[in-house]
Amino acid sequence: MLCLHINPSQLDDSVHIRTLVPAGCPEVSVTLEGRGLKGGGRFGQTTPPLVEFLKDILRRYPEGGQILKELIQNAEDAGATEVKFMYDETEYGVESLWSPDMAQHQGTALYVYNDAVFTVEDWNGIQEIARSRKREDPLKVGRFGIGFNSVYHVTDVPSIFSGDQIAMLDPHQTLFGVNESGQCWNLKTDIKEITELADQFAPYIGMFGSSEKTIKDGSFPGTLFRFPLRLKPSQLSGNIYNKEKVLELFESFKADADTVLLFLKSVHKISLHVRESDGTERMLFQVTATENTDDKSERPNALKTLGQAIDSYSNGVPSSTITCVTYQVNIETQDETAKETQRMTWLVCNGVGGRGMCPELDSLADDLKFMPNIGIALPLTLINKEDKGATSGFSGRAFCFLPLPPGEESETGLPVHVSGFFGLTDNRRSIKWREVDQWRDPAALWNELLIITVIPRAYFTLITDAIKRVQTKKDQDFPMSPSGTYVAWPDPKQVKSRWKPILQPLFCDLLQQQVIYSLSESWIQVDEAVFSELDTEDVISETVINYLQSSGMQVAKVPVAVDFVLAAYPTESTEVKKVTPSLLRQVIRKYKHKGPSEEKLLLLEFVLSDTNYSDLIGLEILPLQDETFTTFSSSVTEKDAIYIPSEEYPRSLYPGLEGRFILESIKPSVMDSLKKAAKSRVQQYLWGCSGRYL
Repeated sequence: MLCLHINPSQLDDSVHIRTLVPAGCPEVSVTLEGRGLKGGGRFGQTTPPLVEFLKDILRRYPEGGQILKELIQNAEDAGATEVKFMYDETEYGVESLWSPDMAQHQGTALYVYNDAVFTVEDWNGIQEIARSRKREDPLKVGRFGIGFNSVYHVTDVPSIFSGDQIAMLDPHQTLFGVNESGQCWNLKTDIKEITELADQFAPYIGMFGSSEKTIKDGSFPGTLFRFPLRLKPSQLSGNIYNKEKVLELFESFKADADTVLLFLKSVHKISLHVRESDGTERMLFQVTATENTDDKSERPNALKTLGQAIDSYSNGVPSSTITCVTYQVNIETQDETAKETQRMTWLVCNGVGGRGMCPELDSLADDLKFMPNIGIALPLTLINKEDKGATSGFSGRAFCFLPLPPGEESETGLPVHVSGFFGLTDNRRSIKWREVDQWRDPAALWNELLIITVIPRAYFTLITDAIKRVQTKKDQDFPMSPSGTYVAWPDPKQVKSRWKPILQPLFCDLLQQQVIYSLSESWIQVDEAVFSELDTEDVISETVINYLQSSGMQVAKVPVAVDFVLAAYPTESTEVKKVTPSLLRQVIRKYKHKGPSEEKLLLLEFVLSDTNYSDLIGLEILPLQDETFTTFSSSVTEKDAIYIPSEEYPRSLYPGLEGRFILESIKPSVMDSLKKAAKSRVQQYLWGCSGRYL
């Protein structure tokens, strides 16, 4: 045997080994030796095997209802209007298959249908797992590349039937040949093979409108994904799927179903179905988004305007304003299992930033292929409501077009849902934020800029538009009461820290508008209002408020959270006035009180309640025994003195002086306050009242 030790750097690429071996040598052992980097040897990074790459995605991308959401996003990107999920227990034939190994994938499967057809770009994109083609189009939701591959939690061999093609993916590269990760058939050019492999393609017939005629006609007007359930552990995943786990997926989806369609532009219906092994089909659940019943063109027109603004931004057209559109949408859920139907009305505002409004935002948008697009949704009411106003117990969450997974990271503390073209973590489960170790992360910076620029304006528009709708409604046309609009205001004490930067710019604009609803049913600005914290059920409070209103004041009562906002976010030109004993004393001095005696006594009780007795001078509400009223005076002459009787010196000792004594029948608490007032001055004289109680 001849042994050769060869340094490859000394050989030309065209040299054949046989030319180095003597003729007739029966056996040759060849050892190639490189001299490392110095000698220019081969070196470089490699990509992991396809299965390992996908396993890493599955590790970072937990299974659950998010899998279904990713498929909904794909449908939305394709412009589909409807999505259907089907758990199918049908066992198909195994005689005429591509290979015997395909038999294990002919049974129970999860189907996903949408009514859009794959484009050439879609067919190419689904084969490029390391990079999403959608990233090139910032209007696409599922732009992160890993979304579709989350289906490998469920299956080892996903397949797609759309238009004139049927394709199957095999990341294990064992079914279609060595190093072959899939196979594709064309209904026109490969019809002979499709016909011969009848069992292989039977699962695509009789499902969501597909039939034998569809195959013969050469085109399916939609997209049908088939995911045969993984029945035993594979190299890709040890995750076994059965009916119970698929129904758990369905239940996980149903938990968010009432909001899934809120911010989608195309998809407006999603349903969940089951087909039993005997062929019985039933719908389990359906969610539908419908237009405003009073104006069915409102949403389409709004989305058209929004689309034009998005196009302008993409094309670099300068604009210093944020384009905002608002519309109502009804979300109806039908749970056939629980026999329940629920309908919710929402007010949705979408906004798009203008090119040139924030240069840093524009730069990041171009680099990241993002769009400064924001949506905000306010729950108005359940249709079977008892109270007119936003639903109570509502907790706002963050969306990236679809709701992010429930949990603390997606909670905002806002009374609205907020959707944005946010930069997300790799697993698409949470929004990126700037941390100490990633302070310069461009996606995290982008998110923070969205929060202080576009979101406040869209939120402002949502609230002011809600008010306009309340003002112009006809009884039942808009399911929100005037005071219900306050529910849309964020409560600073509840808002999570990441979202607090919204508040300052929002309230800076909002508090300059007529956003306060007075008790006299007028919309006014903050500086026009006098805010009452009094209990309107109390007779004293009612009297005080009525008197202030009759004196020309606009009294308003707002929730505690709004009251806190008024104190925490003051503006230079806005003074917040409150209904207080001091304010009432000022008004009585200026306008007097011409009402009945009972009202005067109630007003007196209120003005005494802060014990600021030195501020009583000039008020003509001091009740006398002769049923007249006199003015609190600073005079201390005997002629002007008003007396308070006592047990020792009862009024009966002074007949004919009823006009000089305090009314004896007033409340004991009011009498006590007047006595304290009489004693409050150093010289023990006040409004002519002697310190001696006669």
